[in-house]
Amino acid sequence: MSEPVRLDAWVHGHVQGVGFRWWTRCRALELGLTGYAANLRDGRVHVVAEGPRSECDRLLDLLSSSTTPGRVDRVVPGWSTARGESIGFEERG
Repeated sequence: MSEPVRLDAWVHGHVQGVGFRWWTRCRALELGLTGYAANLRDGRVHVVAEGPRSECDRLLDLLSSSTTPGRVDRVVPGWSTARGESIGFEERG
C-alpha cells in the first residue's frame, strides 16, 4: 500500500454557483478521499483531496471531464505529502 498523497487542484472556468463543489464532494466520497472544495474570490474552486495516488488521479481526471457542472477551462494540479487534516470531504464557502 502506497503512502497517501495530497492533491491541490485549482479549477478555472465557470465553476461557482453551478453545483460544482457539491458534485466534487460526491465524486471524492465515492473514491474514498478526504478534503474539501472551496470557492475562491477570483472565481476559481480550490480542491484539496487526500488519499491513494490512484484515487486522487481519478478525481483529477473527473475534474477535467465533460461531466462536471458548469464549464471547466483548466485545472492546475499540485502534489504533496498528505497532511491528514480532514475527516470526510466538505464544501467550503
